[in-house]
Amino acid sequence: MAAAVVAAPEVLRECGCKGIRTCLICERQRGGDPPWQHSPQKTHRFIYYSDTGWAVGAEESDFEGWAFPFPGVTLIEDFVTREEEAEMVQLMDREPWKLSQSGRRKQDYGPKVNFRKQKLKTAGFQGLPSFSREIVRRMGLYPILEDFRPVEQCNLDYCPERGSAIDPHLDDTWLWGERLVSLNLLSPTVLSMSREAPGSLLLCLAPSGFPEALEGVMAPSRSILCQEVEVAVPVPRRSLLVLTGAARHQWKHAIHRRHVEARRVCATFRELSAEFGPGGRQQELGQELLQISLSFQGRPM
Repeated sequence: MAAAVVAAPEVLRECGCKGIRTCLICERQRGGDPPWQHSPQKTHRFIYYSDTGWAVGAEESDFEGWAFPFPGVTLIEDFVTREEEAEMVQLMDREPWKLSQSGRRKQDYGPKVNFRKQKLKTAGFQGLPSFSREIVRRMGLYPILEDFRPVEQCNLDYCPERGSAIDPHLDDTWLWGERLVSLNLLSPTVLSMSREAPGSLLLCLAPSGFPEALEGVMAPSRSILCQEVEVAVPVPRRSLLVLTGAARHQWKHAIHRRHVEARRVCATFRELSAEFGPGGRQQELGQELLQISLSFQGRPM
């Protein structure tokens, strides 16, 4: 029988929001509509299908049945067992969670970084937590991650009672490398992908059995502005999500409040950029970071 997952004690009287970021706690205290309700919404919604690698227009939309290739998303389902999931979350809950923005809580295992000034400090960094050793080893069994060596692990705790979410964003590219890897625990969610840069996408009418059915066929096509599109990537419980290429560098990713229906814990792993790798300008610092990280002796920073 799988071990039961005990929910971490909730502190719902405080929040870590700053600036325009809000959660249910501070919204109730401030009154009025949260800022995100006044933000422009994407017009057309598509759903990503991992078995085809295409994004398909949602039902009852103007683009229902139309599709376009959406590269750079790899989903590995059932990456951990229920027992492993329960043990990981229980070990996380033994350590303190810090309040973060938009109703989240976090645990950071990584160097202290000032991304604006492009500076970092290794002081206090003791590596990834011991329970991640097996997770990192298992990642290397998959071709897309066979040389993946993370130097940071960030655990995020999402809770519907706090209105947890994360705004659309692109991860840093000065320090962090090509692959972003996230392990989704406790409940399923949806990763929402969007683009702000001008441009257009070419859509194909998706027949039965696509994309194989499109090979060598001049299918009907339509175009759509990138800025009007949002792609929903379903992320099952206990799955591992890898973002690379366009999904990493061109499409912002977010978790909307409506897609957090129960407690969700996400462990995100990041590798070093080329600047900190072999032959890079900061190769020596990169080697130091890797040595510390993969000692697996870390505590949350």
